[in-house]
Amino acid sequence: MAAPRSSARGSGAAAKGVKITQVSWREPRPAPIVLVSGPEEICAERAIAGVRDYLRAEDPALEVSDVRADDYAAGTLLALTSPSLFGEPRLVRVAGVEKATDAFIQEAVSYLSVPQEGATVVLRHTGASVRGKKLLDAVRAGQGDGIEIPCPAVKRDGDRVDFAAGEFRAAKKRIAPTALRTLVSAFADDLTELAAACQQLIGDVEGDVTDEVVAKYYGGRVEVSAFVVADTAIAGRYGEALIALRHALASGADPVPLVAAFAMKLRTMAKVAGLRGSSRELASRLGMKDWQIDRARRDLAGWNERSLGMAIQATARADAEVKGASRDPVFALERMISVVATREPFGG
Repeated sequence: MAAPRSSARGSGAAAKGVKITQVSWREPRPAPIVLVSGPEEICAERAIAGVRDYLRAEDPALEVSDVRADDYAAGTLLALTSPSLFGEPRLVRVAGVEKATDAFIQEAVSYLSVPQEGATVVLRHTGASVRGKKLLDAVRAGQGDGIEIPCPAVKRDGDRVDFAAGEFRAAKKRIAPTALRTLVSAFADDLTELAAACQQLIGDVEGDVTDEVVAKYYGGRVEVSAFVVADTAIAGRYGEALIALRHALASGADPVPLVAAFAMKLRTMAKVAGLRGSSRELASRLGMKDWQIDRARRDLAGWNERSLGMAIQATARADAEVKGASRDPVFALERMISVVATREPFGG
């Protein structure tokens, strides 16, 4: 396994107020105490399996034990971590720490003062409750010579794209950017299924993963929202935007909401363009949310007054055409996307 790269919030050090090292779930390593925290179960499973594999590679005689912190028998932790007759390394995986009994919390906190040599204790806490806070605080304060492997929730589209890209990067497998986004859109609601799909493509496909490969495997699952089409076009990715449009239409998307998504985002960009001040100040002034201001500012990268005005006019024209002014709403959508994505007149 590659040497671990310690990071806390991407900084390479412990997070503010946390004394122990934080390690990426993609590059786990053992320590006397390993706190695997956060709600994303697929990442936590990978981290815990990685710790086990690391230890087993060092010594195949590794003893692995599983404990439930919410159904704990007094004395179990010390019994499982104590050296055996032949001194094999021990790995104790503790699940349900967010629902731990008082007995487990008391014994675990005591264990931090005298961790057993040759033993690795993995504490899995989903963050679903504050139960076990005393134990977590002690671990994060540096007691027990531990590390933390954060597994934050993967909710946003960008986070899912980063997750899938990391799957292929870790396997040293190349995937076309458009194919990656199509794959993510096919499993937008289930990270576990997305991870399984990535691994299937990594294992099955020789060479690079292309749009055609993803369409062959998962084309029937792809459902692209109007905002995915708009986001891709506004970012200037013309080819990807056309592919996203075709997927959206093939999934039954109505042209009218597609144009409405463009209009909504472009109006927000026009409101924010040229304004100074913090996101909070502008949000209060414009009657918007902080994140909407932040997103609009990111979207405005590379835009100017001329290109923004031209895009708004193209969207207004497409709106009229998809509502009956044209016999070919698909062509109207493609022309709008061309203007928005290239920031040039259609055919220019």
